[in-house]
Amino acid sequence: MSEKKNIITIDGPSGVGKSTVSRKVAAAVGFTYLDTGAMYRAVGLHLSRLQIDLEDKGNLGRVLEALTLDLIPAAEEESDVQVIMNGEDVSEAIRTPEMAMVASRVSADAAVRQFLTQVQKNYGAAGRIVAEGRDTGTVVFPDAAYKFFLDAQPEERARRRVLQLQRKGCRVDFVEILAMTLERDHQDRNRAVAPLRPAEDAVLIDTTEIDIEEVVNRILAVVRGK
Repeated sequence: MSEKKNIITIDGPSGVGKSTVSRKVAAAVGFTYLDTGAMYRAVGLHLSRLQIDLEDKGNLGRVLEALTLDLIPAAEEESDVQVIMNGEDVSEAIRTPEMAMVASRVSADAAVRQFLTQVQKNYGAAGRIVAEGRDTGTVVFPDAAYKFFLDAQPEERARRRVLQLQRKGCRVDFVEILAMTLERDHQDRNRAVAPLRPAEDAVLIDTTEIDIEEVVNRILAVVRGK
């Protein structure tokens, strides 16, 4: 059996609170926060701008090889990580519902997943990270010492997403956001490569009726208990 790495993985569907929880857990234990979802959003943005067809494997491979991604930890715990793509700050551009859907589509591509999985493994080589995403506990860091899977009812996740976007000044419709949430769930859970699912040894936490602090406390209790 391989030795467990000092890594915490927090997976789950969109709108479940992974990002906020992961930032708080990372701050509490002194680890680095790794937002793998931001990476897929950035790749999706890049491919969309270049109008790259995912079926054009030769062209896709060349584009990925030339792509550089850097994640810079946020200065404040409540803020998203800063994402630098080929020298450009795309932190705001990738945080839209539309880019979330694009990210879901490109994440189903084997070449994209292989490329980003290796980037993520490089980030976690030294351990001491909190990795947040959809396959961090199953594919990227299967030997992580601590694994969690967060879930919540789709309606509650859509409600949270609406509030989050409204705080940023966006005008959004709950019905539309709920439909996008359900569509992304379907895409993520049914893709052929690394589908969204809990790792066999993950701790499952339903966040539908509990707040962020309670989720964080449950995770910290497990981590510190070990």
